[in-house]
Amino acid sequence: MDLTEFIITVGYIGVFGIIFAESGLLIGFFLPGDSLLFTAGFLASPASRAIVDHDVFSLPVLVIGCAIAAVTGDTVGYWFGHKVGRRLFQREDSLLFKKKHLYRAQELYEKHGGKIIVLARFMPIVRTFAPIVAGIGTMHYGRFLSFNMIGGILWAVGVPVAGYFLGSLIPDVDKYILPIVLLIIVLSVLPPAIHIFRDWWSERAAKAAKAAAAPAPETDPLP
Repeated sequence: MDLTEFIITVGYIGVFGIIFAESGLLIGFFLPGDSLLFTAGFLASPASRAIVDHDVFSLPVLVIGCAIAAVTGDTVGYWFGHKVGRRLFQREDSLLFKKKHLYRAQELYEKHGGKIIVLARFMPIVRTFAPIVAGIGTMHYGRFLSFNMIGGILWAVGVPVAGYFLGSLIPDVDKYILPIVLLIIVLSVLPPAIHIFRDWWSERAAKAAKAAAAPAPETDPLP
């Protein structure tokens, strides 16, 4: 069963449930949020009649439901991190848990939280863990909620609308659904991949600079 058939089978409830799970439940990090939203938007367009003989989705119902699911999912993730995560990290340092990571998360989200919460919406895996870490790091909920709503609406409305209008504008778009979905996945994975590469490159350069600046070992003069 391909993605289009899967979405048709699960309908509104399945799509909303997947968006909710990927937005804030730890078990949802592997779900295909971007490609699912785009394909669902296409299935709401008149062009979808080329592959199905009935209306699958109404665009207004789809985007409103997805936006609510996305914002609600992030909210659940935040409170999970805030309630459970705090207790989890209150114990002494161990092999898996270090208090310094909690303090670092708090500092990071207090300083850059808004930008991270919005941008994380468009990054697979990151969007699942971002609200949980924000809750663990005690980012103020009012601030989190405002950026959560901005990011959630941009993502859950923007991606389906893009699928809808591309479906209406491109002739025989149903033939290009798979390449478009693959392109969306690549573009979604690209930002975190670039970020990881930059961190690796910076760390490597810092180690090289430190090694070059280290004084040469002294040698005893020959007798």
